[in-house]
Amino acid sequence: MAGKSHQLMKKHSQTDLVSRLKTRKVLGVGEDDDGEVHRSKISQMLGNEIKYALREPVGLRLWILLSAVVFTAVALMALVFPSQLYEVVFEEENTATSMSIRLYGGALLSLSLIMWNGLYTTEKVIMQWTLLSEACYFAIQFIVTTITLAELNLFSNSAILLLVSRLLFLTVSLLYYYHVGRRNRKM
Repeated sequence: MAGKSHQLMKKHSQTDLVSRLKTRKVLGVGEDDDGEVHRSKISQMLGNEIKYALREPVGLRLWILLSAVVFTAVALMALVFPSQLYEVVFEEENTATSMSIRLYGGALLSLSLIMWNGLYTTEKVIMQWTLLSEACYFAIQFIVTTITLAELNLFSNSAILLLVSRLLFLTVSLLYYYHVGRRNRKM
């Protein structure tokens, strides 16, 4: 009889994680803004880091490193050698635009600092904002460069290569942004 009452008192649902989570959800205990239910009161109080863990797509860190290096290099070139940068892009000499190119270099250097910060972070939101700022930069650069080249009627091989590279970089940044922003499947 004692063995039988012990079997009746033991609840198997206590060891079943799915039942515990369902019970906690029904009771409204530990549910956060996204509808996630914490597995324990401790994780509820401390915050559930598993939820914010980022499953990085292949090559994401390499892409951000490449972006940070390129942004920094072009920014420094724009700050130090503005007329040479203009000649490379538009294949003509113009010394009147050196101040605007230096301002462009300063803005680009600021974006490169965001890229360098994004390289060392593990937070999903910072990674998303880094990729989104990069994608916005490439989209705006593509539009501005296309309009400028059309106005000047300067569609040389290097200008076409520049436009294609900006479209490629925009596409890669948006793909990584989309992949980082996807919700992970529940385990």
